[in-house]
Amino acid sequence: MIAVFTMGEQHQGTSTRWLDMLSTVQWLAFAGLGLIAGLSFVMQQIVNTNLKSGLTSPLWAAFVSYAGGTLLVALLLLATHQGVPSRHEIAGTSWPSWLGGAFGVVYVLASIALLPRVGAATSIALIVAGEMLTSLTFDHFGLLGLTKHPIGAIRVVGAVLLLAGVVLIRK
Repeated sequence: MIAVFTMGEQHQGTSTRWLDMLSTVQWLAFAGLGLIAGLSFVMQQIVNTNLKSGLTSPLWAAFVSYAGGTLLVALLLLATHQGVPSRHEIAGTSWPSWLGGAFGVVYVLASIALLPRVGAATSIALIVAGEMLTSLTFDHFGLLGLTKHPIGAIRVVGAVLLLAGVVLIRK
């Protein structure tokens, strides 16, 4: 159970149960969002691989994928009436922040190469293992402005189990 503290005092009784329930519902909503993202992740790999087969070029498949995503984001920006970032906002970003698209291209091209050779489950397992190992490293050292979250024994065990899962799924 999650206890809520305000100014050093814990809320008692009904209000704590209500906040606990609200926290659980919020967690379930975020878990659902994560599951939807996972579904989208797998679907993206499959449709990009199919597109590569049809177009006979992984680069054209990646281009079409990004063009479709760019169009959707443009429509969402128009629908939500979000203005263009100011020069001050743009200047306030760090140069690595602008590399997301480049990392995305690496992901899309690697996915297109992996999926037909090792299958969807193994592809996803390898990608998730890479994400987890990278995330643990970035968390531990606080890289790129992340808050430091030291690697402890439990996190190492989790990473080892994840890597074991990659081996098991591959079989």
